[in-house]
Parts: sequence; structure tokens; C-alpha cells
Amino acid sequence: MTGFDDFVDIIKAAGEATRLRLLALLSQGELSVKDLTDILGQSQPRVSRHLKLLARAGLVVRVAEGSWAYFRIAETGGRADFVRRLVGEIDPEDPRMTHDRLALERVRKRHREQAEAYFSRIAASWDTIRSLHVPESALEAAIVQAVGANDMEHMIDLGTGTGRMLELLCGVYRRGTGIDSSREMMAIARAKLAAASIFHAHVQLGDISRLEPDIGPADLITLHQVLHYFDDPGTIIEQAAPLLRKRGRMLIVDFAPHELEFLRKEHAHRRLGLSQGQMEGWAGAAGLEISGFEAFPKKGAGKDLTACLWVLSST
Repeated sequence: MTGFDDFVDIIKAAGEATRLRLLALLSQGELSVKDLTDILGQSQPRVSRHLKLLARAGLVVRVAEGSWAYFRIAETGGRADFVRRLVGEIDPEDPRMTHDRLALERVRKRHREQAEAYFSRIAASWDTIRSLHVPESALEAAIVQAVGANDMEHMIDLGTGTGRMLELLCGVYRRGTGIDSSREMMAIARAKLAAASIFHAHVQLGDISRLEPDIGPADLITLHQVLHYFDDPGTIIEQAAPLLRKRGRMLIVDFAPHELEFLRKEHAHRRLGLSQGQMEGWAGAAGLEISGFEAFPKKGAGKDLTACLWVLSST
């Protein structure tokens, strides 16, 4: 419940034309201040002032990324419900809504083009690695099966990269959070999530080796092809474990031990695969237990990689 005076402040914050347009835009996914100034055709100080009022009323959330800031609708609670109901009352064919929708499409098209340009520069190295292990379709089918059709409140994808796990599992969570330290990868993830109309997930800049406790709790944490970039994967698992709710799960996809030294030299891999014994030790130290495991060896000639899927459960 919201007190009378607080509710008056909320109504005042939302009850202005530009701020209502901002709420309608942010209900379609998170956007930067620059995106919003481009869409509305207003100055950065003016738009920032409106956003500050909305944030003060608890209607939007500000996420800082260096000198940039992204905004999104409050994700849970009465204020989130209020914004959804309020925006739902606006005629989508109103001229201002039509203008903003078309401008938003242009901004997202620009994002996709920028992301695709970056991805094309690194695609060759990605393709080299992917050609060495089992096709993604088989692995992703196993991931979906392992997660099941449970209706989860919150999923956290650590080292989200292009946001593929948030996209793949979008039907099983009500709120998704992706964390990555690469701005370029997050640009790709944002573009992909927007293109797929996945508005209940967002990505944010962060160091997964120094997790903030307020990003949890989560019903599911995923680490997809992430741990081999760290000297001590166990510390990542141990830091992430407290973010899980009781009976929550951590899903890890990574390579089995291998001898492909070029992955260390050319692709920044710190660990040449993870063994079952190592995973058991790391899980135990984090207060988790391995409740599922599946290996996906590639059948073929040459030095191929085996992808592994572990499910760790909290007790």
C-alpha cells in the first residue's frame, strides 16, 4: 500500500505530457538518456530533469554505466503495476504515441546496425571455437529441458554476452537480469532482446567477480561459457551462490578438460576446460550440490571440444 501523500506525488510525477511519453517508451524496454533525447527531440537537461522526477517517485530505475545512464520501468511492486495500467490506457494510435513508436524503431535499428558491425568483426573467432564443439541446437535443447517449464520470478545470467540465455529462456522467468563487463556485448544483447520483444529482461554493466548482493535473489543463475575466462572459477560460483533463493538452481555450461592451447593464447581462455571433480569441489565449497550433469562430445576427427552442462542446486 502507498500513503496518501506519496500517491499524490506519484500521480504528479506521471501526470505531465513528456513524463507520460517517457513512461510509455520505457515500458518497451530500457533506453539511455541519449536514446530518449533523440526520440523526443528535446534537450538532454530537460529529459534528464523529467527522468529524475520519475525516478524520485519510484516509477523508473536508473542504472549508471560509466558516463552513461540507462533507465527502465520499475520492475516489481505497486508502482510497476501502476505504470503498466497507466500506459495501457493510452490510445496507441494517438499521434504522439505513433511519433514516438516510429522514432523508437529508428533508434533500435541504429542499435542493431552498430551491434552487427561489432559482431561481424569478432565473428571469425567465434565461429572457429563453435566449429570445435557440438552444435548449439543440441546444447540449447538440453538447457531448456534442464530448466523445465517452471514459472520463475527472477533469472540472472552472469557474463551474459549477447544475451542468448535471456532470449532462450524468456518464457520461464518474469524478470531477467544479464550482467557483463563488455559494453559492446551489451549493445548486442540489448539489440537482440528488443528485436525479440523481450521487455521483461535487461542487461547491465558489471563485474561478475565482484557481485553486488542487491541484484538477487534469483531462482536461476546461468553461467554459459563464462568460467573458463577466470583463473579461479570456484570463486565465481561461491560469490553467486548466496544470490540463489532456497531451492534455487545454478546452470553452468562450459568445456570439459582439453589441450587446445591456442584458446588460451588467442582467445583469452584462462582454464582449458573444467573437470567433474573440480566442479564437485567448487559446488561443495559454495554450499551447493550437483543435481544434474550431461556431456556433449563432438563426434568427428581432430581435437574437438566436449561441452558440459552442470546443474547445481541449493538446499
